[in-house]
Amino acid sequence: MSRYRGPRVRIIRRLGALPGLTTKTPQLKSSSIDQSTSNKKISQYRIRLEEKQKLRFHYGITERQLLNYVRIARKAKGSTGEVLLQLPEMRLDNIIFRLGMAPTIPGARQLVNHRHILVNDHIVDIPSYRCKPQDFITIKDRQKSEAIINKNIDLYQKYKIPNHLTYSSLEKKGLVNQILDRESIGLKINELLVVEYYSRQA
Repeated sequence: MSRYRGPRVRIIRRLGALPGLTTKTPQLKSSSIDQSTSNKKISQYRIRLEEKQKLRFHYGITERQLLNYVRIARKAKGSTGEVLLQLPEMRLDNIIFRLGMAPTIPGARQLVNHRHILVNDHIVDIPSYRCKPQDFITIKDRQKSEAIINKNIDLYQKYKIPNHLTYSSLEKKGLVNQILDRESIGLKINELLVVEYYSRQA
């Protein structure tokens, strides 16, 4: 299944706010629609599916990528759910978004694809590149790159940068301090339901 490119508002109306997908917030549904859905019993399968979709749409990853992350998380030490959240969070496109260098994850992906971003002074044009602690992220020394990113930082760095990252506005440099903990995840999600969803698919 390929990456979603359709209307983003439709997705957040169904799944709730997904800051990585769009800066818009879902509008409240009318009471008539609310009543019709509240009378129906929501199946456990649907609850698990929706949590999985939240993860996929927020990070803008394909079904195959998410399944791959689930497999890696199952083999890793520690909580499968927590590792499953850490994998997409440490992607380069997400780190750029969380530093405030782009308004959304699709916006960050575009910056990476267009070779505006350097990791440890090397151009990286792979959005799924997995960042590690002590990696530093800078802008390519080009006027256009700097203009785009400085504008984004002015607009979007009002969101608090999570503890595992720091950004120096003087040096225009982002730093990955450590692997993030569960509290720093910028998404309301029950990751155990996602793990359950895939364990029942197997």
